[in-house]
Amino acid sequence: MRSRLPSTLEQSRFRSGGMETKTGDRFGYFMLQFKGTALRIIASDGVGWDELGFDPPVWEHVSVSTEFRTPWWDEMAYVRDLFWSDEELVLQFHVPKSMHINVHPFCLHLWRPIGVEIPLPPIQTLA
Repeated sequence: MRSRLPSTLEQSRFRSGGMETKTGDRFGYFMLQFKGTALRIIASDGVGWDELGFDPPVWEHVSVSTEFRTPWWDEMAYVRDLFWSDEELVLQFHVPKSMHINVHPFCLHLWRPIGVEIPLPPIQTLA
C-alpha cells in the first residue's frame, strides 16, 4: 500500500461521525465520484491485525461499493491505483460459496498480503 495516500483520497476522507480518521492515516472511510458514480471505500493497512486475533500474514484490504450495483472493472482498477503502486500485486478472490459473507450486496474487495510472495501463473498464460 502506498506510504502516503493521494490527495484525491484525502479530500474524500470521512472526518466526523463513527468512521472518522485523520489526514495521513492509511486506513479509513472514503466516498468519491468516479465517472458519475459514488464509490464508497473502506480501507485497512493491516495495522492492528494481531490485536483483532487474526493469524498471519497481515493483509491490506480495501472494499469498494456503490449504492445500486456491484462496482465495475474500471472502478475497481481506479481504486486499486489510488491505494497501491503499479508494481504491487493486488488480489480479488472468488472464495467458496460456503465462505461468503454478504454484509453489503454491491461490494467487492481488494487484498494484498504484507511480506508474502504471491505466486503467479507462467507469464505466457497472462497474455
